[in-house]
Amino acid sequence: MGSKTEEPLRGYTVGVTAERKAEELASLLNRRGADVVQAPAMHTVPLPRDGALAESTAEVLAAEVDYVVATTGVGFRGWLEAADTAGDGAALRERLSAATLLARGSKAVGAIRGAGLEVAWSAPSEEAGEVLAHLLTRELRGRRVVVQVHGDPMSWFRERLVEAGAEVIAVMVYRWTDPLEPEKLDDLIGRVIDGGVHALAFTSAPAASNLLGRAERIGRSAELREAISGGVLLGCVGPVTAAPLVEAGFSCALPERARTASLVRLIAERLPERR
Repeated sequence: MGSKTEEPLRGYTVGVTAERKAEELASLLNRRGADVVQAPAMHTVPLPRDGALAESTAEVLAAEVDYVVATTGVGFRGWLEAADTAGDGAALRERLSAATLLARGSKAVGAIRGAGLEVAWSAPSEEAGEVLAHLLTRELRGRRVVVQVHGDPMSWFRERLVEAGAEVIAVMVYRWTDPLEPEKLDDLIGRVIDGGVHALAFTSAPAASNLLGRAERIGRSAELREAISGGVLLGCVGPVTAAPLVEAGFSCALPERARTASLVRLIAERLPERR
């Protein structure tokens, strides 16, 4: 049995709402002694390759682009794979190679480099807001800016670029839907209400939003709010993820760096402090 220093979360239960990063998050929490309840609050669905994604790719290929923002590694790779399938892969890579490529985080950097392209800049904080701030220091009037988004349309990000005079092309590779197994989410909500969950970990805004929405749909919203306000720690990987919870009036704990490991360390620090 590990010591309290090695396993600061022994005796605590943490709910994991992620789908794509669920195993990684659960493993990191388990190593620190936590009991983990996994309940994906959303499901990621690839968009049809002959639909909106194909239209966005055609728009990118229609004329030179000045800036390209890659927000996720999986989304950027998925875009190129879809273009390869449609026979547009080589043309898309050529178009992107002539642009200034910006990455939100390390995984997006890896995807860009894996495609044989060069990264001009990446956000040290791995936050989309920092990418936006960096772009807004440039002259954007009349510039064509491509923003690869992942599920969340990032309307706030795109609107600021449009206000700065840019022509913005959004490339959405995936969208988010309700979870495949809503009964697991219902069970997690019930455990939180019954006092059996000490913290909830969030890595995406849709998961946070869907948790609250599901509680409302099953008639347990007021109970969930009371339980969370009674001392459940809400850990979010970054401010964009936390936004739906903050808008609902909850307080969230955010790590200094928007990474899964940093979120786990934060939870491991904060939960024992609360007790």
